[in-house]
Amino acid sequence: MTDFLPLSPPGAAPRRVLTIAGTDSGGGAGIQADSRTFAMLGVHGLVAVVAVTVQNSVGVQGFHEIPVDVIAGQIQSVVGDIGMQAAKTGMLASSEIIGCVAETWRGLGTDAPLVVDPVCASMHGDPLLHPSALDALRSELLPLATLVTPNLDEVRHLTGIEVVDDATQRDAARALHALGPAWALVKGGHLRSSAHSPDLLFDGSEFHEFVAERIDTGHDHGAGDTLAAAAASALAHGMEVPAAVAFAKRWVTECLRAAYPLGHGHGPVSALFRLSAS
Repeated sequence: MTDFLPLSPPGAAPRRVLTIAGTDSGGGAGIQADSRTFAMLGVHGLVAVVAVTVQNSVGVQGFHEIPVDVIAGQIQSVVGDIGMQAAKTGMLASSEIIGCVAETWRGLGTDAPLVVDPVCASMHGDPLLHPSALDALRSELLPLATLVTPNLDEVRHLTGIEVVDDATQRDAARALHALGPAWALVKGGHLRSSAHSPDLLFDGSEFHEFVAERIDTGHDHGAGDTLAAAAASALAHGMEVPAAVAFAKRWVTECLRAAYPLGHGHGPVSALFRLSAS
């Protein structure tokens, strides 16, 4: 694909994007998925690990939270020395971690764009966020977000709205935006009433629609992380939010097209397609 971000020339420092998220021991989602997209888009990925998961292709068997002082220290260390042009969050696990990330972000005094992927559960339905943390996500982190990128299940957790068609998708976008992010994206990959994959972006006054073909694959582990990482990478290059979302939508569609089987369950989407793309 020739319309994806250019790779930096050898020896030149590329754009830097920070991911604040959990690891995936199976390598399909989380920080591992973010790092693959960053690398394939020529972005230098910075990492703040907030939790270590025990998971594979069939599910999540458990997770361990990192102490909040270590999380804050990671963020402050890399941003203070290396700098960043954008950041994204993924799995944040608990209200304490969400509060730590929000407080640390405010303390940075940065105007870098922040993409919040409000991970509540794995694709298998295994919980990755304590129920008590939803209030912290709504009140502390979403108001700091440049862009929030939930899937339909996460939209339901955050707003109480069950998205089943275009009208309820618009209602959800309005409700999500009212929680404080500058831009709210309601992803429609799981909207089975549509023959395509429709995403809806809202800034409080105007809707932007993004439609892509629905890729027929059972291997879609890490798709949400990948889209958010691509959007953050585009924002780091100075794209406006609608253009960054359009870019990320194209990227994740190609990653879905290149998805591969792994283990006994769901395989990951693959950013590695770019290695053979012309």
